[in-house]
Amino acid sequence: MARKLPSDVELLLGLDDPDDDDALRARVARALGVGSGNLPPIRLLKRSLDARRGRVRFRLTVAVGDSAGEGEGRATDVVLGGRLPQTVDDPGRVAIVGAGPAGLWCAYELARAGIGSTILERGKPVRPRRRDLRGLTVEGHVDPDSNYCFGEGGAGTYSDGKLYTRSHKRGDVRDVIEVLALHGAPERVLTDARPHIGSNRLPQVVTALRERLEAVGVRFRFESRVSDLHVDGDRVRGVELEGGEGVEAEAVVLAAGHSARDVLEGLERRGLPLEAKGFALGVRIEHPQPLINSIQYGRAAGHPRLPSAAYRLAHEVDGRGVFSFCMCPGGFIVPAATEPDGVVVNGMSLSRRDSPHANSGLVVAVSPEDVEASGFTGPLGGIALQRALEREAARIGGGRLVAPAVRVTDFLAGRSSSTLPTSSYRPGLRSADVAELLNGSGLEIAGRIREALMRFDRRLKGYVTEEAVLVGVESRTSSPVRVPRDAEGLESPHLTGLYPCGEGAGYAGGIVSAALDGVRVGRAVAARLGR
Repeated sequence: MARKLPSDVELLLGLDDPDDDDALRARVARALGVGSGNLPPIRLLKRSLDARRGRVRFRLTVAVGDSAGEGEGRATDVVLGGRLPQTVDDPGRVAIVGAGPAGLWCAYELARAGIGSTILERGKPVRPRRRDLRGLTVEGHVDPDSNYCFGEGGAGTYSDGKLYTRSHKRGDVRDVIEVLALHGAPERVLTDARPHIGSNRLPQVVTALRERLEAVGVRFRFESRVSDLHVDGDRVRGVELEGGEGVEAEAVVLAAGHSARDVLEGLERRGLPLEAKGFALGVRIEHPQPLINSIQYGRAAGHPRLPSAAYRLAHEVDGRGVFSFCMCPGGFIVPAATEPDGVVVNGMSLSRRDSPHANSGLVVAVSPEDVEASGFTGPLGGIALQRALEREAARIGGGRLVAPAVRVTDFLAGRSSSTLPTSSYRPGLRSADVAELLNGSGLEIAGRIREALMRFDRRLKGYVTEEAVLVGVESRTSSPVRVPRDAEGLESPHLTGLYPCGEGAGYAGGIVSAALDGVRVGRAVAARLGR
């Protein structure tokens, strides 16, 4: 009787160990104690870096036999993408506000059920949007409808494309990743423990996804800013665009993104109840990437098979979390403002992550009670607090999106910097008292960041250095507002037919979690419409 083999096997590979298909099969066979000729099909499930205990290795999980499935992991329509969209009925049945991950995946899920939708996006398609990003970085000009936050694909399109999420309980993460791979994301996203596409490749993926949806009848309307809802009694009947055009629909999915402040302000004017929620505020911290590589990899730093090193840090100070956010190895700090009188910074990396800089958000958790105590009241108080910090950052920077900055060592010493290190932030930096900026809100953000920095330096020796710089402000970590919805049907309890969705509505925090929420809402709308 043949010995039953396990469904998967764990392998550890050194940096110089071969990992081609033949070498991988030989290793799996040795691990299972069988001959290579008797080994059933295998498939790589996950690859991660293990740099613990001073030794850097690759950790692989390999599926064996039936669990390896068909296709040996190849990105084909049969293997990837699950159920593909089918030809849809009237695209006017559902209006989706926003073409970010939540809106796109909602339309995709509806199309799987044959239900048509129209996606209304205030910004531009990815290619013309790129020109407006140049206006931000080179000219310091903010187009309030086309920027790093607004446009086809949403905020993630040109700000990194990281696909790591902890939202596995919210839906099928693998399905979201497979849809991306089906539309041109590199196949490694299917196996990397922390998959990443890159801001240079994600636009093509988003375009391919849109073209597939258009091919089955989904309608896209760009440069179409929604200014109001059409309401009849307690039911939403569609939306109104800026300029007065009405768009009727049986259901409206509100997936406008975390920076669509005007949408939330419009809901408040309509009397729709909103809820304040927690978010985070702080700065971007930037180091030379070789320094982070040396800290994380030790003597192995510089090995040709090692990617630019990342990190994740968290510490609690006075009951408030201080943590790294959206860490971008080999990346760039970018201007993420959506209003002409504010400065906001975010991070991104290209697919190769080969910039000489590493940056990360370094932020402090802020509760609704903190916002109230700082003098910003009501459900939109968090937006008012964000806006106040962003405007002050712009004033201190002196215009053209120049950002206030300080060396980490000077920040800890409580002073401004006489000089600043080189930075990836193209509009430029200006030396400033960043602590005073952060504490101007009445919150003790600077003190908490100081204490956390000293703790982080104990964990990553060399993290505190005069080569590192803090750049302000990082204020768009997530929406500070939640639009209430029913826990089961995902519909607004106050307006029948309205479906709050994604980051802007307060139900997600990143590309994958927003896409997952879009899938959930798509299924809820399909059930409501009888599919």
